[in-house]
Parts: sequence; C-alpha cells; structure tokens
Amino acid sequence: MTARSAIYIDHTHCGRHVTGLERITLELFSPQALAPLEVQAVTASTRLGMMARQNLDLPARLALNPSALLICPGFPPAPLASLFGARVLPYIHDLFLLTRPQDLNIRARLAMRPPFALAVRHLPRFLVNSETTAGALRGFCRPDAAIHLYRPQVRDVFDLAGAPRPPRSGGGLRLIALGTLEPRKNLDAAVAILAALHRQGHADACLDIVGRPGWGVDMAALASVPGVTLHGYQPLQRVRELIGDADALISTAHDEGLGLPLLEAQYAGLQVIAPDKPVFREVLATSGLFIDPAASDIAAAAIARGLAAPPAERAAAASANLQRWSHQAAADSAAVIALIARLTGQTAMTSARVAPC
Repeated sequence: MTARSAIYIDHTHCGRHVTGLERITLELFSPQALAPLEVQAVTASTRLGMMARQNLDLPARLALNPSALLICPGFPPAPLASLFGARVLPYIHDLFLLTRPQDLNIRARLAMRPPFALAVRHLPRFLVNSETTAGALRGFCRPDAAIHLYRPQVRDVFDLAGAPRPPRSGGGLRLIALGTLEPRKNLDAAVAILAALHRQGHADACLDIVGRPGWGVDMAALASVPGVTLHGYQPLQRVRELIGDADALISTAHDEGLGLPLLEAQYAGLQVIAPDKPVFREVLATSGLFIDPAASDIAAAAIARGLAAPPAERAAAASANLQRWSHQAAADSAAVIALIARLTGQTAMTSARVAPC
C-alpha cells in the first residue's frame, strides 16, 4: 500500500447503547487509541443508516480508494467489503456466531452469522481479543491467515479504584452478574447456585443482575426467585454502587471471547467467580475462583469457602491480575499500531480526525 493510505474504522454501531461491543470499539479503535495513525471513524445516527454504511458506503470507499484499509471492530464486515480481502481487517471478539447457533436470535442468525462466516473463512488477517479467541478462530479461518492479539486495556470505567467499601450490614453473601440478558450468559445456572447457597445455610445470599434485556431469557422466572433482583440497564454511577455493595462478581456464561466486566470489577477488589474454562483462566489467572456452573451445590460450597478469605487478600490478587493484564495489553497496542502503519505506510502521521456522518 502507498503512503498516507486512508484507514476507515467502522463506528456505525456506536452511539445507541454502550455495552461491551461499543466500549471496545471506542477504547481500542478511536482516533486517540490508534494515534499517531490518521484514521477516519465512520459513524451512523440510525439503525437504517448503520446498515447502509456497512453494506454500501464502506465497500464503496474501498472501491474508490484502492489503497484504503477498513477495520471492523464491531459488526462483521459486509459481504461486499469482504471481497476486498487483505484491505479489510476485522476484530474478532468471539466465535459464538458459529459455535453456538442455538443461542442466536433471528436477527443474528440471518443478518450477522452469514457475513461473519464469510469473513472468517475468506479474509487473510484478523485482530483478536484473547489467546482463546485466536485458538477458536484457527479452527475456522484459512490455514495461512495471520492472527494478531489486541487485548484491551482495562480502564476503571466504574470509578471503583480507591472507593471506600462500606461495612456490610448483614452476613448475607451478595453476588452480582453484569451483561446483556441472553441465553449465552446462562443466568439460570447463577440462579441455581444462589438457591444452593440458600440450602447450605446462606439464607440471606442474594444476586443482583445488571444488564439490558436481550432475548430468549424468561425475565419473570428470574425475577420470581428469592434473592434475585433484575436491575436492567443502569448508568455507570448506579453500577458502581451495586458493585461496591457486592462480595463477588459471578459469570456462568456458556461462552465468552474475553469477559471484560470480569476484569473491570477487579478495580473494586472483588472476587471474580467464573466457569473453569480456558478463556476465564487466561483472563483471571490465579485471581479467579473457578467453578462448574452445572454443579450448583459444589459451586456454592466453593464460593462460600472462597469468600471466607480476608477481603484484603482477595483485593491484592485482583490488583496483581490487573497489572499483569495491562502490561500485556500495552504491548499488544504498540504491535497493532505498528502493523497498521506497515499496511498503510502511515509511519509519519501525527493527527487524527473523524469522518462526517
């Protein structure tokens, strides 16, 4: 590619809900994050505009600018974009669009899975958020595809570091789960673990579930379980308060490419409970409390034992893990900026701008 090649970043999915997908896009693929490269973040103000940008506008930009590069950090590249091969660089968060079709709603099955499958099987280069995602991707992509790690820096988005943790008014264990309510999150397992805690003598144990309603989850059934509170989507300040009241964050997800909230909660010194799967061991290392979500009684007993450890000890482990992860993410960032510079010849760029909508 020639010097000063255009770099387009697909930000069309941003600006409506700020969940994990949007947050990663804004933090890893903003003009500021990719400085000193000169990038153009292409946005859209409506869902219809997003579809038009992704399916028509971005491929047209590639066609009109033969040296341009398109980075897709959120939605899969549209089929027309994937035709441009090496000039399209997707960021892969996970492979569940291919590996867990049973957890997809109709929109994901029809509008997201086919272009994702096309991109994964056709494109020659990818960015990924974890070693686990990289390993899963190798099972689907072409043998000669290049896969580059781009782990996100974990910011204290909930302003938890140094926040005083109020003394508990009672002895009940308080768990919190974060994320969009959808089948992949396997919240029924978290509720079953809560019920097991009740049976094992922790009658006051409770579970706060924070996240916008997705699909395929029986909200009424969840809300009817003693000790469960569905909070829905909450602003950052309210999430901060709920995390501050918790003893531990729990994930019982079937599948994750990373699980960023698990790391973010560690700024509060929380114990993080997660399934004993490779991605969670990669993210949490020795700081995690690993369980089998399907074995609710065994998991509940392990959680009760783990939360009996001194809070200062759990907080120290969380802090050490954040430092470990941040060091890895900083190295990834430098390597990815160097990669994009090499692909586009933008080694001397010093400014950044946002393309008009």
